[in-house]
Amino acid sequence: MPVAETELHYNSPYELLVAVILSAQCTDKRVNIITPPFFETYPTASALASSNQDAIYSLIKSCSYPNNKAKNLLNMAKMLVNEFNEEVPSTIDDLQKLPGVGRKTANVIASVVFNKPTMAVDTHVFRVAARIGLTVGAKNPLQAELQLVKYLPEATIPKAHHWLILHGRYVCKARKPLCGSCGLTSICKWYQKEQKNL
Repeated sequence: MPVAETELHYNSPYELLVAVILSAQCTDKRVNIITPPFFETYPTASALASSNQDAIYSLIKSCSYPNNKAKNLLNMAKMLVNEFNEEVPSTIDDLQKLPGVGRKTANVIASVVFNKPTMAVDTHVFRVAARIGLTVGAKNPLQAELQLVKYLPEATIPKAHHWLILHGRYVCKARKPLCGSCGLTSICKWYQKEQKNL
């Protein structure tokens, strides 16, 4: 993947934060449809903080879990305004204080916005890392994350997150991996095991 970057559209750390919160259990494609009118209505955290849950819901109702996300977006914006002077924080700990921001979202923001060596592990990263053999025996995203950041060169970690996601999205698909067009078969533990079973 020569262009390894997020497929979410954004123009500021605030916009990426909103987009990543919306992306939970929702496709990036759907989020990119929702966000232009959303950011037109709420261009800043203070504009969002002065809104209400029903108004936010009306703009995001086509995504998954819109009630919960509307509540989290409103409270996240209020916290950004009241506790962080409208600035998206750069540390994992501060990011995780924001409503709607778990470890994965915090890692995405730290990696994409602040170029920190953090590894967000979503379903694609978890699956692909295990299949290739980059992780061994990881039972949950945190175990996978810790293995990946331990063994990957630090400078590559922000980009590696996108390599793994995009590889999982377009090549190493969950149900039907496209092994015939994959450039990693020579090192892929899953592929080698499948070949032995033929």
